Amino acid sequence: MEDTIAAIATAYGTGAISIIRVSGEDAILKVNAIFNGKDLENVSTHTIHYGHIVENNELIDEVLVSVMKKPKTFTMEDVVEINCHGGMATTKKVLELLLKNGIRLAEPGEFTKRAFLNGRIDLLEAESVMDVISAKTESTRKIALNQLTGKVSSLIHNLRKKIIEILANIEVNIDYPEYEDIEEMTIEMMKPRIDEIEKEIRNILKESENGKLLKEGIKTSIIGRPNVGKSSLLNALLEEEKAIVTEIEGTTRDTVEGSIVIDGILLNIIDTAGIRATEDLVEKIGVEKSRKLIEESELILYVLNQNQSLNKEDIEIINQLKHKNHILIINKTDLQSVIDVSSYEKEHPIVYMSTLKNEGIEELKEKIKEIFHLNQIENQDFTYLTNARSIAILKNVLESIEEIKNGIEQNQPIDLLEIDLKEVWNLLGEIIGETYQDELIDQLFSQFCLGK
Repeated sequence: MEDTIAAIATAYGTGAISIIRVSGEDAILKVNAIFNGKDLENVSTHTIHYGHIVENNELIDEVLVSVMKKPKTFTMEDVVEINCHGGMATTKKVLELLLKNGIRLAEPGEFTKRAFLNGRIDLLEAESVMDVISAKTESTRKIALNQLTGKVSSLIHNLRKKIIEILANIEVNIDYPEYEDIEEMTIEMMKPRIDEIEKEIRNILKESENGKLLKEGIKTSIIGRPNVGKSSLLNALLEEEKAIVTEIEGTTRDTVEGSIVIDGILLNIIDTAGIRATEDLVEKIGVEKSRKLIEESELILYVLNQNQSLNKEDIEIINQLKHKNHILIINKTDLQSVIDVSSYEKEHPIVYMSTLKNEGIEELKEKIKEIFHLNQIENQDFTYLTNARSIAILKNVLESIEEIKNGIEQNQPIDLLEIDLKEVWNLLGEIIGETYQDELIDQLFSQFCLGK
């Protein structure tokens, strides 16, 4: 991190303003070399200055330059931001001058990576930066902001603090047994503390499942026989003509996707090919995809026609759905009723609809909210772990805690339990970046956008 880096921090394309961010030891010096205005090396920190970017006395652009001196910056290095006119030609020209002047083009996420490595933010806060940028709903914005401000990190710090207190007591007992006035950490004393830590971890994991739901949304598949109204249902939910609708069976041969928001939760909806026996190779591939999505999806909307009796395949799939979140949708209620689902009413949520007349959409949304308890989630605290990496580590922590509890039950020596407890402490450190591998950090920040 000895070199000075620069990147365009605003989105590509034509706009009123573009911002080029520069960070590093020579940030002020290098920008000053192409700036015609106040001497940036002698201005106060956190000030903005009017002037021009020039190259060999040629005027390049009229700009405002922000100067922020370390350590009170995002990267904890000297940071300069050039606010130039929007448009790619001007922005690229200013960036090109900086690179000619000995500044290196930043890698994706390198500004945030420097903030992490310089101790400005921890790993959870760093990961939340992209979550804030990519948030699609108000709920995901709140979750990301809680991580960015350190509220989620404090949960992990508190757990590590409790563990280190136990470890310190064990170490003192082992290293200084002659001190009789120091409380001895026994298995009997250790057990309730481990139980308390386990309870907190399980609670965080439980809440984090809600957080993951809020962040990633619900993977929802519309399944059913051909021509039951699956594509019409997708269009009705999205309120647009996303999927082609015809009377011809097998019109949808591949998946069609779209998203809607219900009570702050994103529904990622997939309209699938109608499930039926077919000799058409392309349609057959689509049918196989549909069957696979039944296993992969978090919510199945199984569409049936009111004017068609259940067939063997319908019954087979309905029974398969018992252990998954699902809704049986009886479509085409404007037609004569032939179907009989009375035997399924107790075990399966059912909604009656007419997508043609746009009837039943609100009832369907209410049923989805009921299944996933969306009203409760919306009213809860937004202090969650949401990324798969952190949740996976915390699940490993829980497994280690269970091993420690087994060791306590078997009356294992306290110094052996200490080894497992240190592993728990280290794993929790990986979540917030107190302990990490360089390869992991490089991979994580490589997924960020340029300029961030």
